Amino acid sequence: MPRRIAQLLVGLFLYGAGCALTVEAGLGVDPWTVFAQGLSVRTGIGIGWITNIVGFFVLLLWIPLRQKPGVGTIANILLVGTSMQVVLGVVPPVSGFAAQLATLLGGIVVVAVASGLYIGAHFGPGPRDGLMTGMNARLGWPIWLCRALVEVSVLIVGWLLGGTIGIGTVLFAVLIGPLVHVALPLLDTRRKPTRVAAEHSA
Repeated sequence: MPRRIAQLLVGLFLYGAGCALTVEAGLGVDPWTVFAQGLSVRTGIGIGWITNIVGFFVLLLWIPLRQKPGVGTIANILLVGTSMQVVLGVVPPVSGFAAQLATLLGGIVVVAVASGLYIGAHFGPGPRDGLMTGMNARLGWPIWLCRALVEVSVLIVGWLLGGTIGIGTVLFAVLIGPLVHVALPLLDTRRKPTRVAAEHSA
C-alpha cells in the first residue's frame, strides 16, 4: 500500500508537470489542455487551476452515469492542475523550434510515464477517463467512440476559446498511446512477477 500511494502521488505530479512542458513548448497541446487553455485565456485564471476546476465539473457528469470515484480520482482533480501551475511558474520560457520540439517530446514522455505510474497504482481512473468508461457502460457505445466524441468536442471548443492546436496536438495523439502501452506493464503494481524474479527469490 505505501508503494501504491507513493506511485499515485508521484504519477499525478509528473502528469501535471508533463502537461506543463507541452504548454511551455507552444506547439500545440492535447485536447483537454486545449480546452483548459482556452478557458484560461477567457477568464484570466491560470491554466493549472482551470484544469482542476474542469476535473471537478467532469466528475459531476459521473453522477447520471452512476460512476463511483476512487481515491485516485479525487487526487487527480486536486494534484494534476496544481502541479501544472507550479511547474509553469518555474520553467523558463522556451524559444527556437528545436528547443520547443524537445520540450514538447519530453513533456509527452513524462505524461506517458506518469500515466503508467498513476494507472498502475490502481486507485481509480481520472475524471476524464472515467467519463468515457461511464458512457461506455451506460450507453453501450464503444470506448473509441466515447473518447472521440468527448475529445473532439473539447478540442473544438477549446480552440474557439483561444487554446493552441498545432503539431504538438498531433504528436501527442500519435505518441501517447504507444508510450503508455510500454510504460503501464512496467509500472503496474499488480503485475505478476516474472519467472526469473521468482527463481531469484526462491
